[in-house]
Amino acid sequence: MLASGKSVVFASSNRNKYEEVAELLAPLQIHLIFGPECQAIDVEETAQTYMGNAYIKAVTWAKKTGIPALADDSGLEVRALGWKPGIFSARVAPSTDGRNEWLLKSLEGIEDRVAKYVASFALCLPENGLVLITEGECWGRIAHERSGRGGFGYDPLFIPHGYERPFADLPDKIKARISHRAIASYQLIHIIHQQI
Repeated sequence: MLASGKSVVFASSNRNKYEEVAELLAPLQIHLIFGPECQAIDVEETAQTYMGNAYIKAVTWAKKTGIPALADDSGLEVRALGWKPGIFSARVAPSTDGRNEWLLKSLEGIEDRVAKYVASFALCLPENGLVLITEGECWGRIAHERSGRGGFGYDPLFIPHGYERPFADLPDKIKARISHRAIASYQLIHIIHQQI
């Protein structure tokens, strides 16, 4: 299905995601290629779910490159905001700082800070059209102020359950064990190993 050493393109121009996913999938011993280094492909994310958007991206990249493609779609969901921003997490503001500022302002005066990160992976194998999809969640809460220099996205504000500091202020090895992408990657690795 996906032999050791096989090339897989990561269907994204987000370097932070690519580096994180490459490390998480290291047990597969595949050659994960950063999307822009393979081809420039712009995919419109028209689905209403993370799984749907990951599927669209993976299938499009696999068809256009002719090699297996792995796509990620992820977001932050906040209970007090009706589980928003969700699939629009990267679109509420043009920059990371702007998005974090938007979240803090949206939660001003609100005590309920429960939130979760969600990530979906879709792996499309063009030789047979098979698409494997997994999804992971990481529950936690939103801090009242930003902290830390690590991670990316909403990591300066997202405190995972069981911890007192946000992802951006925790060692990378913790995020690599409990994050939404970590859970989705464990599932994907398990499925692939079951097929070999």
